[in-house]
Amino acid sequence: MRRLIVTEKFNASIRIATILSGGKSKRSYVEGTPVFEFTQGEDRVQVVGLRGHIINLDYPDALNDWARVDLKELVWAEPQKVVTAGKIGAALKVLAAQADEVVIATDFDREGELIGVEALGLIREARPEIRVRRARFSALTKWDIEDAFANLVEVDYPLAWSAESRQSVDLAWGAVLTRFVSIASKQLGRDFLSVGRVQSPTLALIVDREREIENFVPQDFWTVHAKFRKGVDGAPVEFETNHEHGPFWARREAETSMAQAEAAAQGIVREYLQNEREERPPPPFNTTMFVAEANRMGFGAAQAMRIAEDLYQSGFISYPRTDNTVYPSTVNLRSVLEKLADSPFGAEARELAGQERIVPSRGRTEATDHPPIYPVQGAGRDKVKREDHWRIYELVVRRFFATVAPNAVAEVADAKIELGGQMFLAEGYRMRELGWRKYYPYWTVREAILPPLAVDEALDRVGPVALQEDRTKPPGRYSEGSLIQEMERLGLGTKSTRHEIIKKLNDRKFIEGKYPRPTTSGRALIEALEDHAERITQPEMTAHLEADMEGIATGVRAREDVVRESQQMLSEVLETLEANREAIGQEIEAALREQNYIGKCNVCKEGNLTVVRSRRGNRFLGCDRYPECRNTHPLPQIGIIQGAEENCPECGAPMIRHTDRGRTTTYCVASACPSVREKNFIGRCEKCGDGELMIRHGTYGKRFVGCSSYPGCDNSYPLPQRGLIVPTEERCNACGHPVIKVIMRGRPPWVLCLNMKCPTKEGKGRKKGKGGPKKATRKRKAKPVEIVADIATG
Repeated sequence: MRRLIVTEKFNASIRIATILSGGKSKRSYVEGTPVFEFTQGEDRVQVVGLRGHIINLDYPDALNDWARVDLKELVWAEPQKVVTAGKIGAALKVLAAQADEVVIATDFDREGELIGVEALGLIREARPEIRVRRARFSALTKWDIEDAFANLVEVDYPLAWSAESRQSVDLAWGAVLTRFVSIASKQLGRDFLSVGRVQSPTLALIVDREREIENFVPQDFWTVHAKFRKGVDGAPVEFETNHEHGPFWARREAETSMAQAEAAAQGIVREYLQNEREERPPPPFNTTMFVAEANRMGFGAAQAMRIAEDLYQSGFISYPRTDNTVYPSTVNLRSVLEKLADSPFGAEARELAGQERIVPSRGRTEATDHPPIYPVQGAGRDKVKREDHWRIYELVVRRFFATVAPNAVAEVADAKIELGGQMFLAEGYRMRELGWRKYYPYWTVREAILPPLAVDEALDRVGPVALQEDRTKPPGRYSEGSLIQEMERLGLGTKSTRHEIIKKLNDRKFIEGKYPRPTTSGRALIEALEDHAERITQPEMTAHLEADMEGIATGVRAREDVVRESQQMLSEVLETLEANREAIGQEIEAALREQNYIGKCNVCKEGNLTVVRSRRGNRFLGCDRYPECRNTHPLPQIGIIQGAEENCPECGAPMIRHTDRGRTTTYCVASACPSVREKNFIGRCEKCGDGELMIRHGTYGKRFVGCSSYPGCDNSYPLPQRGLIVPTEERCNACGHPVIKVIMRGRPPWVLCLNMKCPTKEGKGRKKGKGGPKKATRKRKAKPVEIVADIATG
């Protein structure tokens, strides 16, 4: 028999082919697509990897003219399927023509099932009668893959139709709302405003929280505290107590309580309770819990999911997109610990495997698709080399350890102590047995000392009774992790898409910052929609559609009915929008003008300098009196640009505030300003001897070092596009060219010779290239890509 196996990604195809062939597969190319081939008994097997979705839904070209297409027509339009990876599609047809059976081995979730069904459509064009089977697995390990191929099942078409329906619904809502808002506000081309079915209510959550913070009125309050001392084993132990009233909202009342307590030198213990409390381990990771925990460690939601996907495809962890928080009986927990015994976590794994009985913790959600996220292979730094990947891998390992570890045991105590007729409360907390906390150090234990007490025991007061004044605090902004948890609670998006929605809002400049806050345009968009089409910003409609699509997957709803219902909703929303087109456009336009305004033009003194984008999409500062005034200034292409609200003390020109990766710098827009020269000056030009080497920005916004005598002198050097450039007075010992420092957050300064042909760099290239000219050439081509990626994550 001739069998064709289709996987979701190239990496998965390598791993599955390696496992099923025992490492004996051979690579060939069909229509430029890598294919792995081997034999199993009398069967010939070929494995091909897709590139995720190779077929997308899109509208015909006739409907893609924003200016001419009636949005009402777009609501009811039927999208068409477009092959986006022609070579892979052609390879599937060639391979199918030679196969008797195809096994879909894509990821087992809605998107994975749809990706497999899309590939199946192309395969059946070449061989309609081909036999189709499905391999389902939750980890790319030898056992999981061999078990999945030994127990092949049928393709879950309703699951695929559910994902396809979501594509259709999201395409219609995104296209109609985006076109309407962009046209109404005159934001076309690269500056179009993206609006979506899930994006808008998610952005509304962030805007609502920002308004809560802005409208919060702090209230003063006072708390009263007393410190006591007791001798224990001959040594004095001091401990803090708080007045049982808690916060006092009237200062006079707090002062009265403090004065009465201050009059007594000793306190009397009126109540004392002490007992042990067992603390259950945290539940196993589902996707939302994992992202929230990774976010607490400093990872962005999309970044954490990307790394988890890499670790899954490398065979280190189980499938990272899951709702499940209960280990199924098919996961042998003791076997997982044994696999980790030969890793840097070996001692802890062996310790936990030594338990007579392993009783794992459980969460509230028990699903049947995938198990919770857990490690499936022990690995060391030699296999997981990148630091960010290692930290995520360790997080998954330690969470697994915690879920199979014993309960922690804490000794807790509570006391009531009377002082001058006022009652004070004391709490003690001390770990007696760390249990799972020994293996999961991410949650800090804060112990509070409270010595053993007895009722009616007298305690000496230490120092004066303290009165502390404070103010109530506004609610905090969402983190990406807590925002995803809120989206899950409200039914916005899915476990596979929530992190992508947040990334889209960032990419579209609707939100900014580690703790997302809305930009001016993001807030203007939501406020305009709330004023005139509030339904779009509410989670109920989106959650209703999500439930409908879940119904398709379970077979209780027909996909045609769900799509039609969605179109009817969209038609009603569009009718409301059209009735308020002018008002919505004006509100958003005004907000965008405010957001892009930097200051008065430093040349004509009449116009305003605003952030403008060129036809290529690069941003710069230009005067709004163009073409009467042609004043322009370059801008960095990465990061957030805002007006600094003050003019330069050196030259009087406006200043900008540039924020990139948490670092904010303020500087003058005028290139000729002495303060800008000082900031950008690198040194004298060694080529012409007359000019100065300065940091400049090219046509596409990329920064480089160039001579001030250009075009007379064309001396220039490339620069890293991220990080703070700090000039030095040093010259390279090897070539005599200028040396700079590049400072990036969280890393030691990087000392760099500007000369790309410096002998020291060429030496490094030859050393890495080991193996002849051909291999060395490949290394030299790949090296700049690696450097850029490294800079981008800095």
